[in-house]
Amino acid sequence: MVVDNRRRGIDGCGSGAADRRRCRGIAILESVLPEYLMKKLIILLGLPLIFNTVYAQHTHNNVKLTRETKIIAITILAEARGEGHGGMYAVAAVIAQRAFERKRTPTEICLKPYQFSCWNGKKLKDLEHLLKVPQGKYALSLAKNIKLLSRDFIGYANHYHNNKIKTPYWAKGQKPVKVIGNHIFYKL
Repeated sequence: MVVDNRRRGIDGCGSGAADRRRCRGIAILESVLPEYLMKKLIILLGLPLIFNTVYAQHTHNNVKLTRETKIIAITILAEARGEGHGGMYAVAAVIAQRAFERKRTPTEICLKPYQFSCWNGKKLKDLEHLLKVPQGKYALSLAKNIKLLSRDFIGYANHYHNNKIKTPYWAKGQKPVKVIGNHIFYKL
């Protein structure tokens, strides 16, 4: 199994001794565990990171969010804030899947015309108020950790639609890979 550690640094590991030990530990685990167990372990180890990011209480309020983080979080909120954590995670995973497949950044995926209707004719300042809704904290944590999300959670789907709308042309005759809340997911 090949683990993509590019996000960690030039050589795949951080610069500290603890990071190098962790990388050696992962390499040892990869050689011993079957691939499906390794995936589950990576997902489980990533959950505390996301949990801590979401629920950490900061002692200061001057943390500046990047434009990219805001765009991804707003897309998640506009598309799935009423779908609970599972639905929001699923939409974030679709963004990650499209970015992976198309070799684009998640921000480019979100802002591509007619991909996410919330951006049709809108600018960042028009939608920034969404970051203040109660689900905003979770959406921001997903946005900050977009490259760590499990795309397997949605069966590597790269398209979805709400089940309350007329079936889009691209979904006709396609078999859904997952249904989460009001969203139907497809791998096209």
